Amino acid sequence: MTAAAGTLAYASAVERTLYEVREETLPILPPGSFPLRVLHLSDIHMVPGQKSKADWLHRLADLAPDLVVNTGDNLSHRKAVGPLLEALEPLLKVPGVFVPGSNDYYAPVFKNPLRYFAGPSIAPKESAPQDLPWADMFSAFGAAGWVDLTNRSQSVGFRGLRIDFTGVDDPHLGRDRYVPYPPGSSTSADAPHIRIAVAHAPYQRVLDYFTDGGADLILAGHTHGGQVCIPGYGALVSNCDLPTWRARGLTQWDSDGRSVPLNVSAGIGTSRFAPVRFACRPEAVLLTLTPRSPR
Repeated sequence: MTAAAGTLAYASAVERTLYEVREETLPILPPGSFPLRVLHLSDIHMVPGQKSKADWLHRLADLAPDLVVNTGDNLSHRKAVGPLLEALEPLLKVPGVFVPGSNDYYAPVFKNPLRYFAGPSIAPKESAPQDLPWADMFSAFGAAGWVDLTNRSQSVGFRGLRIDFTGVDDPHLGRDRYVPYPPGSSTSADAPHIRIAVAHAPYQRVLDYFTDGGADLILAGHTHGGQVCIPGYGALVSNCDLPTWRARGLTQWDSDGRSVPLNVSAGIGTSRFAPVRFACRPEAVLLTLTPRSPR
């Protein structure tokens, strides 16, 4: 076997199933708040028969998160909703929020992987049929109590803390429509709160309007962390206009004088037409939010 063939075999048969949990701690809560454990899931790309992925997702409930944030691309097959819900069943008992990605609406199709080096992949046309059962998934998530943030904002209470959310439909499809955080009462700004913004694809325009709108934390996915990376260098592509060095991990996004933590998940799955990962293991992210120091 040649070195190239061996690398491909490892990337397709081994690394893409080496699921891991990346843990981060962020001191961004109001002083005196209880810590908040946020489990960030993205890009599951479920296909029937993926037992190891389903079993691993099922066990994530053992992390005891307080909140689940799902940033889309859950599906990769028309018959994937049932297996997805079974895998997420313990987590659906935890408070959660979600936004969709393009692969929740449209089934993936084969693409020449070299085209990603020319820029972001071409999104499906709006006139194309929405051929994945996204509405069934939305209904099941909603029935479990997860909040749909598709071009919506909503506030949720937790242990004396108000969490203000805003989210958008997939920017990769050009469907994002920013909605400001809920205004609340005239004294709501004085109550302990945190503002979290959620999107599937971290396009720069989206990160800018989240930051300018007052976000304290931005969560996104879509990039797959580059999916095939060069050890010691990192991602070659991000499949959007995000710089490749930001394609995975926790960084700061700056806009108009504000700086906001941005977590981009490398995701859990791959398109079923490109089932490889190299130097970029699949991940869920457990963010522990802690109180910031009093000023």
